[in-house]
Amino acid sequence: MFGRLVYESFRRQKRRKLLAGVAITLGVGVATAMIAVATDIGDKISRELRTYGANLVVTPQEDTLDVQIGGVDLKPPSDGAYLNEADLPKIRGTFWHHNIIGFAPMLPVSVRVNDADAKNATLLGTYFSKRLTFGKEDFATGVRITHPWWKVQGAWPDDNSTDVLLGESLAARLGRKAGDEIEISGQPHRIVGILSTGGVEDNEIIAPLALAQQILGKPGAVRRLYVSALTKPEDAFARRDPQTLRGAEYDRWYCSPYAASIAFQLQEAIPHSHAEQIRQIAQNEGTVLSRIKGLMLLVTLAALFASALAVSAAMATAIFERRTEVGLMKALGAGSISVAALFFAEALLLALIGGVVGFAGGSLLARQIGRSIFDSQITIEPVLFPVILAIAVIVTFAGSAMAIRRAVKLDPVYALRGEA
Repeated sequence: MFGRLVYESFRRQKRRKLLAGVAITLGVGVATAMIAVATDIGDKISRELRTYGANLVVTPQEDTLDVQIGGVDLKPPSDGAYLNEADLPKIRGTFWHHNIIGFAPMLPVSVRVNDADAKNATLLGTYFSKRLTFGKEDFATGVRITHPWWKVQGAWPDDNSTDVLLGESLAARLGRKAGDEIEISGQPHRIVGILSTGGVEDNEIIAPLALAQQILGKPGAVRRLYVSALTKPEDAFARRDPQTLRGAEYDRWYCSPYAASIAFQLQEAIPHSHAEQIRQIAQNEGTVLSRIKGLMLLVTLAALFASALAVSAAMATAIFERRTEVGLMKALGAGSISVAALFFAEALLLALIGGVVGFAGGSLLARQIGRSIFDSQITIEPVLFPVILAIAVIVTFAGSAMAIRRAVKLDPVYALRGEA
C-alpha cells in the first residue's frame, strides 16, 4: 500500500515532481562539476603557473653564509663557488622527481666583444634542450622548459654547438641579426637567433653551458640552477622546520610535494648546495589556487541553495494540493510518522533520480571545463558518486522539511473540509 501511494503521487503530480527533479538535477550537476574540477585542479593550475617560470632556485652553499660588520648582515661575494654540473642529473633520483618538470643551469661570464659599441658584455651559459641520462632514464631539460616566455626570432642553438643567441637590445645596439657572426673573446661564433625576454637577458649573449665553461676555464661549473616543479600550496605544516620534525611527522612532510620539501630533497641530491623557493612564484600559485577553489565552493553552495529553494516551493505546492489526501490518511488512523515517511520516501526517490542524472550531467560539464580551460581531461573519481548522491538527498530533505512539517501538523477536520 505504501509503495502504491508513492507511485500514485508521481503519476498524478508529474509536473510538480518534474519541476523538483529538474531543480535537484541542476543543483547536483553544478556541484558535481565544481567538486570534480576542484579535486583535480591542483596539478593543472600548477602546470599553468609554470608558464611564469621556475619556482625553485639552487645556489652554492657558500652563498648563504652571512658576515656581520657593524651590525649589518652582508653576504660575501662568492663568485668562486660553483655547483658541479655532473651532479645535476641526480635530481631525477629524488622522491618527487616526477613533479620536477625541468631544470636549467646558469653560468654568467664576462666576455670581450670585438665591436666598437660594446667592448664588454655578459655571456650567459645554459641548457636549451639538453639530453641527459640518469640510470636508465633519458630526458631533456633546459630553458625551453623552465623559461617558456623566452621568445627567439630565428633558431635555438644546439647544446653541443658553439652557436649563440643575442639579446634583442644588444643585437640592436650592435646592428646584428640572425645569421651574422660575432667575435667573443677572440673567437667567431654564429648568431642563430635573437632572444626577447623582457629581462636582463635582452642585453646579454646566451650560449650553450659548455661554451661558457670553456671561456671561464672551469669545466663543469654552474653558478645557479633554476628548477620548475609541481608543488602543493603551502600551509602551516609546510612551513615547519624539518629539523624539528620526528617520525611520522617528518615522513609526512618529506613525502608531501611542498616547495620546501622538494627544495630540501634538491639539497640532498646536489652536494654543497642551498635550494629555496622563488617566493613570488610559489606564493602566487597558492593564492590563485585558493581563490579559484573558493570561487568554486561559492558557486556550488549557491547552486545547491537555489536547488533547495526550488524543491521547497515545489513540495509546498504539492502538499497543499494533497491536503485532502493527508486529512483522509489521518482520519483513517495514520500517525504523523507515517505521513512524514510517505513524503520523505517521495523526496528520497526524487533525490536519487536527480542525483544520478545530475552526476552524469555534471561529469560531462567537468570534462568540458577541463578541455576548454586546461586543455586536459578532468578525472572523475568513483568515490564522488556516493558523495553526490548524499548531497542530493541532504538538499532534497532540507528543501522538503518545512513543507512536510506542515503536512504532519495538518488538522484532518479542516483538511477534509478543504480549508488550509
